[in-house]
Amino acid sequence: MKSVTVRELIKNIHLKPIYGEEYLDRPIVTSEISRPGLELAGFLNFYPAERIQLLGRTETSFVASMDEGIRLEVMERLCKPETPCFIISRKLEPPKELVEAAEKAQIPILEATSKTTQVSSSVTNFLEGRLAERSSVHGVLLDVFGIGLLITGESGVGKSETALELVQKGHRLVADDRVELYQYDELTLIGEAPEILNNLIEIRGVGIVDVMTLFGAGAILDQKQVDLVVHLENWTPDKRYDRLGGYMENVELLGVEVPKIRIPVKTGRNVSIILEVACMNFRAKKMGFDATESFTNRLTQLIAENKEV
Repeated sequence: MKSVTVRELIKNIHLKPIYGEEYLDRPIVTSEISRPGLELAGFLNFYPAERIQLLGRTETSFVASMDEGIRLEVMERLCKPETPCFIISRKLEPPKELVEAAEKAQIPILEATSKTTQVSSSVTNFLEGRLAERSSVHGVLLDVFGIGLLITGESGVGKSETALELVQKGHRLVADDRVELYQYDELTLIGEAPEILNNLIEIRGVGIVDVMTLFGAGAILDQKQVDLVVHLENWTPDKRYDRLGGYMENVELLGVEVPKIRIPVKTGRNVSIILEVACMNFRAKKMGFDATESFTNRLTQLIAENKEV
């Protein structure tokens, strides 16, 4: 089972440990967040103890209104062995009974400055990205004119060389050779580099190239949404390729459909410029302008005019 430690959560989200700093290596195994309302009232039949427990103004006010004699008992019932941590939003003071129970159960308590809903959203987004199912594909991922471009193709077709040329033109590299993908939501696919390959490109005959060292921090990106897949393939005279751009196939990756185009590669073709144009054309289509449709309309109008003559 995938997990993230409380320490990693603190490192990536603006949280501050206020109690239990020695217990920050506790694992978080789910991205779902719990706001224990019914549980504070005593209903623990379906208490999701494995979730992060988030307390805001509502919860802390309710605790303050509880009978002093049962506060500690309720807090002890919230502190289960599988509970990763408690988060208190708005820099509110945690109930002293919660501190006592959490220390006994060796559960850290974290402080957040934001509103409860903002904290919940930030933590959930981070955990969903880290705990999501991942799939590794062979290819190169770049940010080209704001479009997340995933280049695929057989080994040796020139993916890395094309990526290096695009980086030299000012575009940003996310991953070379292996791209780790995960589904952010039903319509969004995110790609990033495996940790061991961060910032690196392999060029046959040259070796490993560190893009950040050679081109600067502006030439790399940690992760990027995959908007377009371009498959490079060696040109063959017996195969027909789309010349008008009227048809675009889709490829399904982790349940998300992504537009895909195929580009033949042969001597004399400047693949990096073709990919730049493909990304600009794709962005123009998303904004409502379709050059193929415009050409078709002109052709139809020309045919109609010639018939009238």
